[in-house]
Amino acid sequence: MSLKQRIPLLRWSVWRMAVGARSFFTTGQFGDGREAAAVAYVLEHARPGDIDDVLATIDRFAYEKSLLINIGDEKGPLLDAAVRRADPKLALELGTYCGYSALRIARSAPGAKVYSVELSEANAANARQIWAHAGVADQITCVVGTIGDGGHTLDALASEHGFAPGALDFLFLDHEKSVYLTDLLSILDRGWLRTGAIVVADNVKVPGAPKYREYMRRQQGTLWQTVEHKAHLEYQRMLPDLVLESEYLGS
Repeated sequence: MSLKQRIPLLRWSVWRMAVGARSFFTTGQFGDGREAAAVAYVLEHARPGDIDDVLATIDRFAYEKSLLINIGDEKGPLLDAAVRRADPKLALELGTYCGYSALRIARSAPGAKVYSVELSEANAANARQIWAHAGVADQITCVVGTIGDGGHTLDALASEHGFAPGALDFLFLDHEKSVYLTDLLSILDRGWLRTGAIVVADNVKVPGAPKYREYMRRQQGTLWQTVEHKAHLEYQRMLPDLVLESEYLGS
């Protein structure tokens, strides 16, 4: 890894990301076309039907072209291992972005049905192209919406996609950090998580989800069994981050 790759402030795409932060919070994209460029790069350079090569190509784009905010190649193996431990038949992700982490979930649990909830229609369209190129479009479904929309998306997951009490084996949180806890509690209220289900939360240190982390600490050994994995923010080695992996012990 080059010095430029290890230290994000040396990269122009990081500065452009900071400029586009306001756009990201309203549209789910940074406003400079990096997400569409990532799709084009994958379609041009990754072998069709090769999920490993698609993931590696996204990583290469994030290092060599423009920084992306998917979980990345350092923290990705933590996600992979948690998925394998859960051995899910049904997995849910909140926050699709370009579809990278859903690919990792699908690869680690090839027998699972994976659903990804994404607020941005544009991100959903981009992710679907990448999933199709990787050959897993029939395994991953993107639902455009948000858990905090008054129950509409939750109702759609239940009525259209078979989410039911005790049916959810794995949950990945990688969307708006301030709603990690409220969205998890909404899912708990539905009773979807089976006892032994695993929940993974990215970026708990940066940008940070302090309420979620404190909740998991308070519930340690009673409702949840949590391990905190130290890592770094995606695609660099300067800023530390935390990934929380929590096993649901049941109510």
